[in-house]
Amino acid sequence: MPPPLDPRLLTSRDSGRPVRHWVGIDGGGTSTRALVADASGTVIGRGESGASALGQGAAQAWRHIAEAVALAAPGVALADCALGLGLSGTGVPAQLQAFLEADPGVARFTLVTDGLAALLGAHGGEPGALLIAGTGSVAEALLPDGTRRLVGGWGWQIGDEGSGAWLGQQAMKIAQAAFDGRAANGPLAQAVFVAAGASREALLGYCAQAGQAGYARLAPLVFDHAEDDPAAAALLDEAARALDALAEAVHPTLPLALAGSIAQRLLPRLSPGLRARRVEPRGEPVTGALWLIQQQTLQAA
Repeated sequence: MPPPLDPRLLTSRDSGRPVRHWVGIDGGGTSTRALVADASGTVIGRGESGASALGQGAAQAWRHIAEAVALAAPGVALADCALGLGLSGTGVPAQLQAFLEADPGVARFTLVTDGLAALLGAHGGEPGALLIAGTGSVAEALLPDGTRRLVGGWGWQIGDEGSGAWLGQQAMKIAQAAFDGRAANGPLAQAVFVAAGASREALLGYCAQAGQAGYARLAPLVFDHAEDDPAAAALLDEAARALDALAEAVHPTLPLALAGSIAQRLLPRLSPGLRARRVEPRGEPVTGALWLIQQQTLQAA
């Protein structure tokens, strides 16, 4: 049996009304995915809508959750649903409170971070670890006692080493150094000049407006030039070492699932020890969210 989750990880509400449908929700900064099951637990539909990250507003989050459910199972009302919610932004108290206050009247819900939902989906609720490296990077583990460990995920401005945004920032630094004559003007620097501009003004302008997504758009250039530019190859090796460190710090022995495009592309460069621990994810984040609400309801019965 999976360990009971530490209640400090959960935010729950129960109206006491009967539940006719179970719903898993995976919500982030670009999209919201819904997985709807009937009272017997049989999945009856999937739907996808816009962003439901809490940092973009509680009203938008609930609206896109409702839209995703409606697309998954037309005619299903949130008032009859028990929702397992894995949402980005739950760690900011003001954002969490605004979301709770905007509850449109669902029958029941349990809310966790989007990362924990992904972790539950990857290991079917069993103890395990998850290393995510896409636009950002973070490692999480569900320990045998039901507690969670979180490593990294400090944000692209100062952390998220080994991620797409981090790789793009490092590529930009190489281009700037090449522009100044402080580094070789190799294929990677040339590719950044094509993407961002070849003047000081263009490079500064790109950096001023890039944000996380803008830097992440430069990351593919590093992979593209790994064979013809030693600077690009060195960056990928450094990114792999950063991901190795995240995986080791979050837990040294638990089975480890990988998620995110950067993690997958760096797999050949990751350490033999990490690759030996690697397992294929059992399910998606939205599957973990659905599992969460079903388990929480069973445990409360």
